[in-house]
Amino acid sequence: MKKTLLPILLIMVLIGSVSIGFGYSEKGEEELSETLAVTLTPGDQDTSLAAFNTMMKVLTHKRCVNCHPAGDRPHQGEDSHVHNFGVRRGPDNHGVAALQCETCHQHENNPYSGVPGAPEWSLAPLSMAWEGLNRVEIAKSILNPAINGGRNLEETVKHLTEHELVLWAWEPGVDANGTPREKPPVPKEEYIAAVKKWAATGAYIPAE
Repeated sequence: MKKTLLPILLIMVLIGSVSIGFGYSEKGEEELSETLAVTLTPGDQDTSLAAFNTMMKVLTHKRCVNCHPAGDRPHQGEDSHVHNFGVRRGPDNHGVAALQCETCHQHENNPYSGVPGAPEWSLAPLSMAWEGLNRVEIAKSILNPAINGGRNLEETVKHLTEHELVLWAWEPGVDANGTPREKPPVPKEEYIAAVKKWAATGAYIPAE
């Protein structure tokens, strides 16, 4: 009798596991919707929208999007061209064996070669690709734990305002010709304040 029931029980457990796996992504979207719907007052929404607009001027800038590509190749430069030397994402977003990001990108900019540098230099995971997304789609992706590395809102704010690689955008150094790279259009302290204000007022995402 036990031998007869065992395969059935295994099938039931497998079906349950698959259902939970698919439900995780849907849950992330549901939690995001609930947060936006429940916590906002009209005043909060106006404040949050203003902060959103300031924050997105940075997150859609080339200093951020160049390392959030939709494909296998990072982008670089003021024109966001495909990275030189055939550099590819690799299995852990740090390049392939012979072309690891850290081989050239050290912990700080190299003013002699023009190679930019910051701690933990790498591509964002493919699930966090921003290339080709609009502001609303980027905002939804950074709030969705199913694709943002499992971060909650507090952890997302911490990443956006404290991670050294993110803040490198305001210390981009010079290129190989000695020309200063363009910084985001919002001062760093104003951007940090906007991210925190956006989160504190419900992380409002407009319909666009």
